[in-house]
Amino acid sequence: MIFKCWVLSGRIKTNGRKKSFYTTPIKIFIMDYTYILDKIYQKPLKVAEGDCKEYLREIFEFHLSNTPYWRGKAENVDLDEIFQGSLNEVFEKVFNSGLAVEEDYLRSNWLDFVPDGYGGRIRFYQSSGTTRERAIGHWDRGYSSALLRYLRESLDGIYGLDSVYNESHQMRALAHGPYGWYQDEISELVWSYGGVLYFIGMETEGLKKVYREKGLDAVLKLLDPLVRYTERVMKTDKINTVRSAPPLMSLFEEHADSIETIMISGVGINRDLFSYLRETFENAALIPFYGYYGFGDLVGIQKGGSFWYYPNHPFTIIFPLKTSGDGYRIVRYNERGLVGVIIARPELLIVKVEDETAIRVPPEGPFGWDGFGDPERSLR
Repeated sequence: MIFKCWVLSGRIKTNGRKKSFYTTPIKIFIMDYTYILDKIYQKPLKVAEGDCKEYLREIFEFHLSNTPYWRGKAENVDLDEIFQGSLNEVFEKVFNSGLAVEEDYLRSNWLDFVPDGYGGRIRFYQSSGTTRERAIGHWDRGYSSALLRYLRESLDGIYGLDSVYNESHQMRALAHGPYGWYQDEISELVWSYGGVLYFIGMETEGLKKVYREKGLDAVLKLLDPLVRYTERVMKTDKINTVRSAPPLMSLFEEHADSIETIMISGVGINRDLFSYLRETFENAALIPFYGYYGFGDLVGIQKGGSFWYYPNHPFTIIFPLKTSGDGYRIVRYNERGLVGVIIARPELLIVKVEDETAIRVPPEGPFGWDGFGDPERSLR
């Protein structure tokens, strides 16, 4: 939250013998995750549109005053005009005001997006690099706490994990993935259920291209240490929860009867994959995730042959967009468009049009806002 106060500053104007003072208002901004978590984000899936808009405006005000990249844009940004109307209208106006960041600039100049003198606990993370060269971005420790709240509310509300794992039945999890935010996020999530975690790190750079061009055997050859350590753990411990990617699920087939929960993300999430998983892991809840290094994992729902994902408002706002003669417009329901993303946090403000398309989907289950479905990313 931003606390605003007005400060009087004096300046002498000389007019012949007369000297006078006039005052100038100055805004002082303080961002505080403690306030956000206590006052705005107690119920992560019930954030009202009005609260989301107010929070989003305050984040823009803060970064336009304090962050190098956004200070360079401030002169041409009219927040009073942008923040008139509904959240959907505000979203469109943000993109039609020329505020989208170029991907190459973001990748080369990530320090321009760190607020000057920011007092939080920042850690820099890398993207997985499965599609292209790794990008670098930063999270405040407070955002990790907010993300955990969103994940718990979503997973418990949709999949009932809180009724599966408790003091009498411990979550024992194995996760594959790159080090960084991915490891931190899954660790906090498993611990929140009172569980224990084996994290088996993997080198992910360029994997999607290898998988596409050379197939699963080539991927598993690159990941030989992961395969060996996974087999070792599965033979020794009673793993009941798996966090992995589609090409690696065959590693768990021999232990299918003991697996109760599968969290899965990455290339290859489709109807055929979930049919295979349901036939092979008959006792498991299947949970699709959509992951991105800028905001972490978003929880998904399978709807027939589609997979719908819902962002964690107010920190992440996503709508598919199309371009028309007068700029960007949010697409209609079930229409496909380019994925537009606003990441709005005290430590980070990013406005991006992704190299990816998705369909717009309506609210579903416990989520009170629109989501996006069946994302398709181009491979470089």
